[in-house]
Amino acid sequence: MWNTINKAIETFDGWLWGLPLILLIILGGIWLTIRLRGVQFHKLGLALKYMVKNEAGGEGEVTSFGALCTALSATIGTGNIVGVATAMAVGGPGALFWMEIAALFGMATKFTEGLLAIKFRTFDSAGHVLGGPFYYIENGMGKRWKWLGKMFAIFGIGAGLLGIGTITQINGITSAANNFFNGDAAKHIHLFGHDYSIVTIIAGLLVTIFAALVIIGGLKSISKVSQVIVPFMAVAYVLCALIIVLTHITEIPGAIVEIVQGAFGIKQIAGAGVGGTIILAMQKGVARGIFSNEAGLGSAPIAAAAAQTKDPVRQGLVTMTGTFIDTICICTMTGLAIVISGAWADPNLQGVEITTAAFQYGLPGPDKLASFILMICLVFFAFTTILGWSYYSERCLAYLTGANVSITKVYRWIYIAAIFAGPYISVEAVWNIADIFNGLMALPNVIALISLSGVAAAETKDYLKNRAQRKALENT
Repeated sequence: MWNTINKAIETFDGWLWGLPLILLIILGGIWLTIRLRGVQFHKLGLALKYMVKNEAGGEGEVTSFGALCTALSATIGTGNIVGVATAMAVGGPGALFWMEIAALFGMATKFTEGLLAIKFRTFDSAGHVLGGPFYYIENGMGKRWKWLGKMFAIFGIGAGLLGIGTITQINGITSAANNFFNGDAAKHIHLFGHDYSIVTIIAGLLVTIFAALVIIGGLKSISKVSQVIVPFMAVAYVLCALIIVLTHITEIPGAIVEIVQGAFGIKQIAGAGVGGTIILAMQKGVARGIFSNEAGLGSAPIAAAAAQTKDPVRQGLVTMTGTFIDTICICTMTGLAIVISGAWADPNLQGVEITTAAFQYGLPGPDKLASFILMICLVFFAFTTILGWSYYSERCLAYLTGANVSITKVYRWIYIAAIFAGPYISVEAVWNIADIFNGLMALPNVIALISLSGVAAAETKDYLKNRAQRKALENT
């Protein structure tokens, strides 16, 4: 029975993430790049400056940096460590190339999401921010499109509760802990009809408890924790990956050639024709890239809407740095380490085992130390993703229920229960389920972004023009 269900999920995932959706997301990013005149390229420096410099006097619930860290807490997770590995294991090294392409144009998508989140956000009677794709769909496209906003909210709840927010993250954490502590050789306990190592059970229980302590506190609690963990762990992980790259610098040119060859089918993956190879690399690269950086998914604008700012374009610039940090920096480092080590081609390795093998190959010192470093990074990355998506899915629920406080409180406990149950759910279907909800969320969001691209372009043009005029006056 389970094999039939898993097969059906895999088939639907393959259909949903086929060429039409891939083209919609990439072409949507290209269209936004053209409309915005390549803002992600020529204003990246300004965006990075705004990222660490909060705006004074803006309305909102958290600082711009806090909103970014909340968004990054949801994006920097298993996708950066496990997602890259699984994409390359199936699609070959070329998957990393398409992941990068999707990210470059995805920065324009993320910019537009952040801009529209501030442009069309509202405040309730208690002063809490109401914002995200559902609000720029309803307030930007018009009331007749409210059904599209509701569809996004439904898919967002599914993604948080059953996909990217809970199951994939807790599975990644418990798998990493199990591998490091050799949980398969440890004592096993029979639960829910299966045997699980004591390591898996303890790790799952600890993560559930710590997540519950933060989630019950709501957005401000999540933001405070994220502002501490996210920058520290992101820097630590990138430094470790840089050590691998720098100590194997002579192998980098060959790795880049292998990535490009794989992207265009020059070096075919065993068992696939040239066309199939390209599509497979593109499909897995774009799907895992979206899973990792969430550009076009519509999740980041939910956090961006809460930022203390009065200018939509400024927040758009801050928001787009999330994709740059997540994919251009972190995923690239992971991918290069995997290609250099050749771990992606080992049929005996799966998921986190691939990245672990790459770190063991590349980092100086004993293998146990490399495994420990990766485990710690994965645990914290995945933990913050759990926190970020609890807020995202909660806001989706609030949109559907009119921000009913009682329902929200009950939902938080359901979300915590899903975290607890995550380690005991079949890993085979987990990533496909996450991909499916990501794709379903992306559809209404990308439609809205393309429809409102004119608004984003006009706002950006006016902002940059006024900024140039202010700088000219300051220099006279």
